[in-house]
Amino acid sequence: MIYVDADACPVKAEVEQVANRHKVQVKLVCNGGIRPSANPLVELVVVEAGPDIADMWIADRAGPGDVVITTDIPLAAKAVAAGAKVLKPNGEPLTEANIGNVLATRDLMYDLRAADPFRQGGDKGFSKTDRSRFLNVLDRFLRS
Repeated sequence: MIYVDADACPVKAEVEQVANRHKVQVKLVCNGGIRPSANPLVELVVVEAGPDIADMWIADRAGPGDVVITTDIPLAAKAVAAGAKVLKPNGEPLTEANIGNVLATRDLMYDLRAADPFRQGGDKGFSKTDRSRFLNVLDRFLRS
């Protein structure tokens, strides 16, 4: 099973493409506003509106053998702890080996932004290279 934290996920079409090739079920989890896919492998799961409701829904279900696609680091940490493989839309895998550092960096950046409300984010945009890396890593995850 592939669980996608689908609100604002830039790689939903790529997930569907790779899932088709491997004949894997996909659950797109969101608060609404996403058009359902006609693909029988893809199910749209609409959860109640509210902070982290979609994340909690995924975290309660993901486990060994599953893949979780998310940029939400606390969700990623829960999924990794449950034995799922986790992948960010830019193709970066989150694993037991790196999730602690990623969480610590996230918390540090949160504290820095809270201390200086004028601090601007330094995130780079989503690129073709990110999309390509995502496709390669997701394909590798589903083959292993």
